[in-house]
Amino acid sequence: MNKIVKSLGVYIEGLKTPILRNKILFTILILVFFRLIAHIPVPGVNLAMLKEFFAQNQILSLINIFSGGTLANFSIAALGLNPYINASIMIQLLTMIVPSLEALSKEGEYGRAQINKYVRIITIPLCILQAFGMYGILRSQNTIQSLSPLPLLGLVFSMLAGTMIMIFLGELINQYGVGNGISMMIFAGIIARLPTEIINTFSITDFSNPEAMINISIFVALAIAMVLAIVMVEEAILRVPIHYAKRAQSTYLPIKVNTAGVMPIIFAVSLATIPSFLGQFLSKVQQPVFASIGLFFDKIFNPQGIFYIIFYFLLVVGFTFFYTSVVFKPKDVAEELRKSGGFIPGIRPGSSTEKRLQYLTTRVITIGAIFLGLVAIAPSIVQRFTNITTLTIGGTSILIAVSVILELTRKIENVVQTYNYDKISY
Repeated sequence: MNKIVKSLGVYIEGLKTPILRNKILFTILILVFFRLIAHIPVPGVNLAMLKEFFAQNQILSLINIFSGGTLANFSIAALGLNPYINASIMIQLLTMIVPSLEALSKEGEYGRAQINKYVRIITIPLCILQAFGMYGILRSQNTIQSLSPLPLLGLVFSMLAGTMIMIFLGELINQYGVGNGISMMIFAGIIARLPTEIINTFSITDFSNPEAMINISIFVALAIAMVLAIVMVEEAILRVPIHYAKRAQSTYLPIKVNTAGVMPIIFAVSLATIPSFLGQFLSKVQQPVFASIGLFFDKIFNPQGIFYIIFYFLLVVGFTFFYTSVVFKPKDVAEELRKSGGFIPGIRPGSSTEKRLQYLTTRVITIGAIFLGLVAIAPSIVQRFTNITTLTIGGTSILIAVSVILELTRKIENVVQTYNYDKISY
């Protein structure tokens, strides 16, 4: 409760800060524009059948979360940011194995701009492939009419344009607004769909049935427990003491338990849905061999299946370590400490400090990775014993929403403190 009151105070204080108020208003304006785009459907889609199909298909419902809610309407932004996220994963993996990309990533602002350009270039063919794949799946379910080549190309390129517009809006938020653009748009989609999901969940619940009441209680208890656990882990840090002999002062290096934030979940879902997505596409192919392969993939990667749960858990854990290795590099931190005259008590500067930081980081991140993995799969496990079909979606949504709110609160608090400090200095 104290954390909630403090967060509300941070937002109120932020609105009183002129610079931050403009950033918040700009971000809200961009998100409103994004929600308008989410309701511009492409032609030839039976929206009633589409919503029914989504209600029965958990994989597509999960993808819909990460499209910001645009896929359920099959709007021009139906693919959302998934192609961009997949392109980012590819580039980050290539950065670790291609020396020229690794060198480029260390060239500051210029290097980041070049890498972002490569990500956008790779996003284009991925968009086109995913648009054709999505059309094939929906066409097999008769939720979209058969199109001749020219209208089909128009549909594909309109979806490509929608994704590129979303990328542009996300970059505007990064540059002129508050928070991470990608996370903010996914968050906006979750919040926009939350009332509808709650109403749908309770509308199909028979409250006269004791078993249904138990299931709802489990759902609510899990949601509350998730929120509390996420807040605790997001705020947890390991303080590594740092001494500066020349300055005769001490401080500490904070290592967050969840250094990667919500990005591992976004990355994991983007990849975890690909096998099932491919399976559903191949299962409708006329060739018996491809159809049998598709049915096999569709069965193995069922969201309620044990194999999918384990696969999803391992992806979340793996991406947590991967993303942490990108944003926190013990070698660079140890080098910065050596240059500034700082050291860990009892540890020699240089390689010894690097090994110590690597040792501490590995253990702390392991806790965060396992926690994120358990939170990600907990709803799927509970759903195996309940009849609440929206539970998996709700669990993932809660994880993203709470993480984004906490990250946004910290950024607003930092801007407010900087503004107040500058005002006192003058």
